[in-house]
Amino acid sequence: MFLTALRLTDFRSYQTAELALSPGVTLFLGLNGQGKTNLVEAVEYVATLNSHRVASDQPLVRRGCQQAVIQARLRAGRDDERALAVDLEINLGRPNKARLNKAPVRPRAVVGALRTVTFAPEDLTIATGDPSNRRAFIDALCTTRWPRLTGVRADYDRALRQRTALLKALSGRGPRPAGPEAETTLAVWDERLAVLGAEIVAARLQTVADLAPRFTARYSAIAPIDHQAVVTYLSHAVPEWGRESGPWAVDQLAERYLAEIERRRPDELARGQSLVGPHRDDLELTLADLPVKGYASHGESWSVALGLRLASLDLLRADDIEPVLLLDDVFAELDTTRRQRLAETVAQTDQVLITAAVPEDVPWGLVSQTFTVSLGSVRPVDGDQGQTGNPVATGEMASVGDGEPEVLAETLVEPDPADSVAPLTQDQEITEVRGD
Repeated sequence: MFLTALRLTDFRSYQTAELALSPGVTLFLGLNGQGKTNLVEAVEYVATLNSHRVASDQPLVRRGCQQAVIQARLRAGRDDERALAVDLEINLGRPNKARLNKAPVRPRAVVGALRTVTFAPEDLTIATGDPSNRRAFIDALCTTRWPRLTGVRADYDRALRQRTALLKALSGRGPRPAGPEAETTLAVWDERLAVLGAEIVAARLQTVADLAPRFTARYSAIAPIDHQAVVTYLSHAVPEWGRESGPWAVDQLAERYLAEIERRRPDELARGQSLVGPHRDDLELTLADLPVKGYASHGESWSVALGLRLASLDLLRADDIEPVLLLDDVFAELDTTRRQRLAETVAQTDQVLITAAVPEDVPWGLVSQTFTVSLGSVRPVDGDQGQTGNPVATGEMASVGDGEPEVLAETLVEPDPADSVAPLTQDQEITEVRGD
């Protein structure tokens, strides 16, 4: 699966931008602050409904606007001409909207249509930052493997908010006192949190078990010093999870969560917080049996981050998924050895989108297509002359995706039956749907 076209309207710094893309390596070249990262961020958003740069959608909408639009056209493979059209509206103050092949769906139904692996300077925080950075990494990888987890995570977050608000009320820390039915209601949220949390943890445990040997191998190939790199799952609530060779059944995980919630009830009521659940867990990263955070050098931390991303790519390929690789200004951060290891992976990947400030940042011979980016303008470079060409013509997107492509939604996406929406008539706007 790869991108054939991308159109942006009022996304980040772009009033409009339209690109025709091909397999192989595409380079977005330009000085810092010109909008290179915005392009790969838009591709990442199509795949995950998230950005590696910000936690909310608001910064994605161009200043002074109320809506940003991303339109992507996908192709199943080099030898498979089936196409899929993905259209997303990011709205301020109202729900986001989405369409697959012109049919309106819930935004989360598009997750899985395109799979990506993103490596960016921010990835250093996976190795050196807070647990939330590592949870975001493993959850993104789990969702790429099993797109239905997008909905599970959204439901878990809602349950966590409701349960925490109730605990605050019961502890006297909330804005309103708890009602007479509060404890009964809390039991309902206990079960909801345990069941949804068990699904998330089961996916995390399976993914960490599959990722761990690949991460160890990738780090060994990247790093100049032979230290064994290890990743394990870390749960203070249920520490034995990190020592398991594989996941338990979801119902067993839920039972264990309920037992732990009951045990921690006095602490939760005293503090007004939900102390048990996947939102409290972490990934433990070690080098030579020492924690990466606090002990690893800057170079070792970069090797850990790169090793995790390349191991993720290996894991997805083992799942028969060929993701688009997004490399956002990372070659400039790496030394010669790490650049070479990354370049070897790039050469073996169907489609790669790279951003760089200068051509020298990218190993010679990798790039097959180049665009220059300057002040929100994107122009293709003439490969024969090496000069900047004309902007991509407006309307090129129509020739790529506005016809009647063969529907791939059934084979590439697994939408919830509840996501089904009646088709649009010609004079209707996109039907409003939930943005979660």
